[in-house]
Amino acid sequence: MVNCVVRNWQGEQVGETTLELRVAKEENASHIVHRALTRQMNNARQGNASTKTRSEVRGGGRKPWRQKGTGRARAGSIRSPLWRGGGVIFGPKPRDFEVKMNKKERRLALRTAFFSRTEDIIVVEEFAEQFQRPKSKELLSAIARWGIEPDTKVLLILPEPQLNVYLSGRNIELVNVILATSLNVYDVLAADKIIVTSTAIAKIQEIYGE
Repeated sequence: MVNCVVRNWQGEQVGETTLELRVAKEENASHIVHRALTRQMNNARQGNASTKTRSEVRGGGRKPWRQKGTGRARAGSIRSPLWRGGGVIFGPKPRDFEVKMNKKERRLALRTAFFSRTEDIIVVEEFAEQFQRPKSKELLSAIARWGIEPDTKVLLILPEPQLNVYLSGRNIELVNVILATSLNVYDVLAADKIIVTSTAIAKIQEIYGE
């Protein structure tokens, strides 16, 4: 269990909240998080790169010249891999990169990854009412008030869809806005700082706590 300071819209400390998640044992933690990260990145691959073998390239059915007597090397097809415009040897073909991992392991890895970032987590009060319309400048100012440097990669976790907040963050290059229900290992580890609302913290513990 870890105590986290809660900040308001102005950046002032207004209270505390606790983060309590069941995580992997220390000797297994890095291994299970690495497996989950590798799985997520592999499963994101499209696997649709494709090349044609000599049998699939159009043309080349006729022997280019006779076997003997020309002084040139023997050739049976203009679609040989040795020829320009020919087939490709051992080129990529569509394939599935999917890596399987048990649901319990995936959730344990996610809890472990998130809990390992407690020093970089900033908990803030709900601020959706501050955005009557999308305003990236307002969100940037708030991030600065919460003590985050301008060149920091930020993950902003919301408890539910908040259109104006999402649209405000979408324009900012180093800010990634996701929902608590869409938490994933890659985003948690890739960010330098994690901003999470107090409601989102409660939701994360409710959804991933078991």
